[in-house]
Amino acid sequence: MSSRPPFVQLFLARMREFVREPEVLFWVFGFPILLAVGLGIAFREKPQEQVFVGVVERPGADAAVAALREGDGFKVRRLGEDEAARQLRLGQVALVVVPGPQPEYRFDPGRPDSAFARLKVDDALQRAAGRRDQWSAAERRTNEPGGRYIDFLIPGLIGMNIMSGAMWGVGYALVEMRVRKLLKRLVATPMRRSDFLGAMMASRMLFVFLEIALLLGFGRLVFGLRVAGSLWTTAFVALLGSFSFSGIGLLAASRARKTETVSGLMNLVMLPMFVFSGVFFSSDRFPAALQPFIKALPLTALNDALRAVVLEGAPLSAQAPRVALLLAWGGLSFLLALRVFRWS
Repeated sequence: MSSRPPFVQLFLARMREFVREPEVLFWVFGFPILLAVGLGIAFREKPQEQVFVGVVERPGADAAVAALREGDGFKVRRLGEDEAARQLRLGQVALVVVPGPQPEYRFDPGRPDSAFARLKVDDALQRAAGRRDQWSAAERRTNEPGGRYIDFLIPGLIGMNIMSGAMWGVGYALVEMRVRKLLKRLVATPMRRSDFLGAMMASRMLFVFLEIALLLGFGRLVFGLRVAGSLWTTAFVALLGSFSFSGIGLLAASRARKTETVSGLMNLVMLPMFVFSGVFFSSDRFPAALQPFIKALPLTALNDALRAVVLEGAPLSAQAPRVALLLAWGGLSFLLALRVFRWS
């Protein structure tokens, strides 16, 4: 009989299960990399986009076309009245210019590209007509690591992966064991409920170090991501996030008897955080009335803390409120799971 404590034996058993399931390793390590590649390519730095402008064929069209072609970033099309109206309606051009002593602009102000085209076209035609600016502002264009979309995205992907991996890796696995009647067999073993649930959480939390190392390393090699803060602080914050979501996963699976049930519960918990917690864009975009609810979500705290450490170099002491929130979510969820958990 092994002399190892029940917690240690359960922890090692769970680790062996993870390693023996290739599909789990893919979703934990491979999928986030593929997602980072796809989004990194989609939101890569691009050359200036061309503004598609239609010029109606009538007197003055030659001068308007020449002025726009001398401008910066215009793709000009000479069109008849009907064709110009059709292309504007279908979004094939952003704006239509009707030449004349006082040109007319036809555009849809509800389309951002049309509103932008109106400003650029008017500026180009006014300059061609002889307008002179009183002064010309100096420009300094920046494109430094830390301020790009991919820099914002990588910590959000880490947070999302920690949440998904912890909840599915703990909650779904627990219910699957209940469905397969494995939990009933464990009742007869000399272990406490806290040993079993604690080992479920701890085995999943260990993977967080590999996850952040893989994603941060990938971001560094492929996109030049710079980690401004301490790697130890980053790892600690990620570990707290894994603790928090492992506890929530335990709670969601404490009484569920079917994998479909726990899948629905976990999706119900995770979906608001996918939307509100700033994975792909800042949570500050939502109305002020929603901000207290958003700030109370564990994924919001995790994403904000990761970005503060990785992008701004913030110390752990500056993350005390977020750390406390993650500890509260994980600790309370684990205690509630201990209370309501059932083996069958």
